[in-house]
Amino acid sequence: MREKKTPAEDNSPERREFLSSVAMVGGLAAGYGTLAVMAGRYLYLYPAGAQDEAWQFVTELKGVRVGEALDYVAPTGVRIVVARRADDGTAADFVALSGVCPHLGCQVHWQPHKNRFFCPCHNGVFDPQGKAIEGPPAAAGQSLAAYPLKVEAGLLFIEVPVVGLGSPEEV
Repeated sequence: MREKKTPAEDNSPERREFLSSVAMVGGLAAGYGTLAVMAGRYLYLYPAGAQDEAWQFVTELKGVRVGEALDYVAPTGVRIVVARRADDGTAADFVALSGVCPHLGCQVHWQPHKNRFFCPCHNGVFDPQGKAIEGPPAAAGQSLAAYPLKVEAGLLFIEVPVVGLGSPEEV
């Protein structure tokens, strides 16, 4: 009669070497794949010598009613509040300002009934052009950064900073 081998006895050196090799090859493939995806993201989305700013699609004009605002996050992570103040079908209907208060970095909100941007952290108030008019930001002379907008074929675009691989900021 044949003896049964226990799992500990069945782990011959060949099997261990094979499993070790398979694990190593799998790990290397996963590592190189991750590296390729990350490198491709920067090389193809933001090629070397790319412009410092680029136009990015925000929304269709019909997607935002007068008085409404939307939060937009640029590809670089910059938070922007885009508010619609009129309905003429032009970029002048909208205002795009930094969504981050320069005082403490809190989220800024559009208040259409008061025609202003408001930071709830310390009651910072900004006019529709981003100039601080009340609260600590006004006392410090801080304003919200403004971003250019354009309309093409019923679509709203915003010009935001982008950083390409090899740009002066990264070298």
